[in-house]
Amino acid sequence: MSDLLLVAAPLDGVAHLTLNNPAKKNALSIELRDAIADALDALATDPEVKVVTITGAGDTFTAGFDLREFDRAFEDEAYAAALWASSDRYHRTCIEFPLPLVAAVNGAAIAGGFDLAVMCDLRIASETARFSHPEIAFGDVVYGPLHDLVGGAVARDLCLTGRVIDAAEALRLGVVTRVAPPGGLDAAVAEVTAAIARAPRDTLARTKAKITRRAGLVVGGTLDL
Repeated sequence: MSDLLLVAAPLDGVAHLTLNNPAKKNALSIELRDAIADALDALATDPEVKVVTITGAGDTFTAGFDLREFDRAFEDEAYAAALWASSDRYHRTCIEFPLPLVAAVNGAAIAGGFDLAVMCDLRIASETARFSHPEIAFGDVVYGPLHDLVGGAVARDLCLTGRVIDAAEALRLGVVTRVAPPGGLDAAVAEVTAAIARAPRDTLARTKAKITRRAGLVVGGTLDL
C-alpha cells in the first residue's frame, strides 16, 4: 500500500481511509488514485467492514487531480494511457463500492476533490470546508454524481460557474448532510458511522446496490460522468 494513503483496519464495522500527502494538498495522483482503488477493493470483501470513511490529512480534503501528470500525458502516449486507465478504475471503484462511503470533508474539496466527496454516499463537513469546480476554466467537469445528489439546477450552477461554496451553503444546497464545528468533525463522523454500522452488513449491501442502480451513473457498462 502506498504511503500516500493511510488505511485503518475496521473497528466496530468502520474502516478509515486518509489521503496522506498534505504538502501537495492531497492531490489525486495516479499513485494515490490506484491506492484508493486497491484499498476499496480489499475493504469490499472484508466481512468486518460495514462502512468506510474518507478524509484528508492536514487542512485540505483534496485539491483534485495532479495537473502536472496531465502535462506529462500530452507528451507521453504510454503515460497518458496509464493516467486514463487509473482515472477510470478509480471513479468506477468509488461509484460501485458495495457498502456505504462517508466523506469527512476536513477542508477544501476542489475539482476532483469535490467529485470524490460527491461519489461518497454521505458528506460530513468541517466549517472550514469549501467546494468548487475551477477546472471548468480549462477542461471538462464531472457532472453526473453532483446532479444525482442535488439535482440539475444546483449542479449546473456549480459546474458551469466554478464558484466556491462554503460549508454553510453546501449544507443549505444539500451537498453535505451535516456541518461540524472546529475540532468536532471526528465526533460527528463517528456518530453517523455508528448509526450506519448498527445495520447488518448484507442489508447495507442491498441498500447500496439500490442506491447505485438509481443513480444511473453506469450506462451500458460504461461510466456516464
